Amino acid sequence: MKIYSVLDKEFAPYGKVLEGYDTSCLLKALDETTPLPDGVEYVMSEASLESTAVFGMLQNNAYGGMPIQLGWCNGHNTKLNCLEYHRDSELNIGLRDFILLVAKADDIVDGKLDTSKVKAFRASAGQVVEVYETTLHYAPCSAKKADGFKVVIALPKGTNGAMPNITAKNDEDKRLRACNKWLLAHKDASEASDGAYIGLTGENIDIAADID
Repeated sequence: MKIYSVLDKEFAPYGKVLEGYDTSCLLKALDETTPLPDGVEYVMSEASLESTAVFGMLQNNAYGGMPIQLGWCNGHNTKLNCLEYHRDSELNIGLRDFILLVAKADDIVDGKLDTSKVKAFRASAGQVVEVYETTLHYAPCSAKKADGFKVVIALPKGTNGAMPNITAKNDEDKRLRACNKWLLAHKDASEASDGAYIGLTGENIDIAADID
């Protein structure tokens, strides 16, 4: 699978890199206070990250004053497994280089997305990478076989918290998996066996052969 850079023109429909932020204090906190599991672990809000100086800048500049949370997604991963989306942009900031597997929301047809539509993009350590609301994404992937990843995840406050108790009004409601989180799982992913909506068809992409 070809792996582009988030600085390439091919990334423009999916997101952009936000310039002007000094993320050194944030990455220091990420490195010193969060684990690096063998699998993948996500925490939606982390006090050590939210107490850094850049938290207020991201909240007020990048999100225009909306209340946000800074959490993390750390571990080792090379597979797609699922794609999710929110009603807003998400920011990703890595301690090391990492790879995002993404697709477009308008590639969902009748509640399904063919994984042949997925593209891979490499982000460099410290870059503030915005992933648009219309971009489907999920856990980061390792950029090197021997390395894991540690990635700060910025989202509006409450995102990925408890799923609201709703009565489904339409097909999209079946994809709601948590607060402000709609998910399409591949049938081979553990999320599918846990009851997630199966919305990915085709290959469950694995980039293990595409990284060093």
